[in-house]
Amino acid sequence: MDPKELNARGWDERVADGDVWTRPVDDDAVARARSGDWALLLTPTAPVPRDWFGELAGSRVLCLASGGGQQAPILAAAGASVIVLDASSAQLRQDRQVADRHALDVTTVQGFMDDLSRFGSSSFDLIFHPVSNCFAPDIASVWSECSRVLRPGGRLLAGFMNPIVYVFDPHAEAQGELRVRFSLPYADTKDLSPEELAANIREYRTVEFSHSFDAQLGGQLRAGFVLCDLYEDRQAGRLCSKYFPVAFATLARKASPG
Repeated sequence: MDPKELNARGWDERVADGDVWTRPVDDDAVARARSGDWALLLTPTAPVPRDWFGELAGSRVLCLASGGGQQAPILAAAGASVIVLDASSAQLRQDRQVADRHALDVTTVQGFMDDLSRFGSSSFDLIFHPVSNCFAPDIASVWSECSRVLRPGGRLLAGFMNPIVYVFDPHAEAQGELRVRFSLPYADTKDLSPEELAANIREYRTVEFSHSFDAQLGGQLRAGFVLCDLYEDRQAGRLCSKYFPVAFATLARKASPG
């Protein structure tokens, strides 16, 4: 089983299921974005600070593993030229439908987040990468590719899961108990029994992987980024979120030569 291919198909199925992260923005949201009234999420609930985006008008933006018609149309309505890359054709279709309906400058490209070889070096001013690298087995190449395609001084806005959420038994948490079961790094494909894995895929459609802070933050630094800001986020309805943040967002800049 290739987990990347499985997850691409899984997100196609999530679109058919009406998953909350596959529902495109409505016409009113696009109209408000055109007038300067907009906000976006990198993590489950906390809006990204507006000053993280810099000047969007005339900028080139890559929405990385960010399909679903939620972020790319808003960024385009705010004045950017946007390319959205996602592994799911159904997610990209959501972006295409909104973009066509409003004549937005959005290009959709199907591909995996760790391979940006179709884009030239220094092609983008900003990369918007919401929580999604938990669906990738390895993320070192994600950061190195982001660094390559960003211009010097360009911005990387990224969201990622707190790895500690993966140590708990999800079935126990659903019953109101936090029970430590797994060691880190965690992977559905490694840590679940064949029967549990099959049931998990039936329920959630996808498989997930934890990534350490060394891989997330250290990976960005080793790829040539300078970390500029960070915030944490919690998620109502998730038991562990009562005790610690479930996700983080970072603003980083690609270091300029010299």
